[in-house]
Amino acid sequence: MKTNFLAGIFLTTILIVNSSSLFSQKSIKVKNFHESLPKIELDEKTPQRYLMSAEYFNKDIYGNPGSKTKVTGEYTRSLDSGYVGWNNVFISHASNPSEPYQQKVKQDYMEKIKYVPSSHLMEESFFNNFSDQPDNILARNLIWDMMMIEMFAWNYFDSLVLNKTYVTEINGTFNMANIGSYNHSKIELNWIGVSMMNNKLCAVIEYRALDNKIELNLKQWKSKGSELYWGKTWVSLENKQIEYAEIYSNTILEMEIQGLSQKMLHSTKRVVTLNRIK
Repeated sequence: MKTNFLAGIFLTTILIVNSSSLFSQKSIKVKNFHESLPKIELDEKTPQRYLMSAEYFNKDIYGNPGSKTKVTGEYTRSLDSGYVGWNNVFISHASNPSEPYQQKVKQDYMEKIKYVPSSHLMEESFFNNFSDQPDNILARNLIWDMMMIEMFAWNYFDSLVLNKTYVTEINGTFNMANIGSYNHSKIELNWIGVSMMNNKLCAVIEYRALDNKIELNLKQWKSKGSELYWGKTWVSLENKQIEYAEIYSNTILEMEIQGLSQKMLHSTKRVVTLNRIK
């Protein structure tokens, strides 16, 4: 009985995936999904625009809520010569999670910033024109989170096998543009299936890094602790463009704040979403 039920699901999947009239795109044979993802190239004939939103919920280590912060920014890919850029980056705060956010403040140093994604984004010189205020790290995180989403969507695409964990070669400690360091013990990726997103058939790629160490050294405060993060990305099987992504993380830090005699233990939950701008 169980075998017949699973066979019925499989046959239904074949009908759905091969129905070009339903999806208005080239048919993709299910047999290609048995072992690996299809061999496709990223196709971006026109600029692709996204809205990234990141919310930070601060708590003590017992889970009692504190402040919250929201960061949003518009990201554009496929500009001339492989450049990408940001516009309309705003940051707003609230002292209590049940209260509305205060007026959002535009981060002018991020307006129309353009670059080619590379390891240069981890160098201090890239951020020379950034504000020296504490919110600086939040704006940097937009750039780093986007780079991570793209890396996990594309760099290992040809290596993923359905429902089999792939361990990346990224490990060890790297410098965060001279404001601190981050250490990955292990990053795992999984291709967990196919799904519709924005009327596109997509591969859903899941990733997680659950044992990381982080250390920050800023003018106003220093911190040291650990972070775990995980997320999923929907990658189009038609043109390999990213249709949607989400990241979740939890960080626990021991903090030394300028002007305070005692160290503080601090926890932050982060929720990041990436949506297309239509």
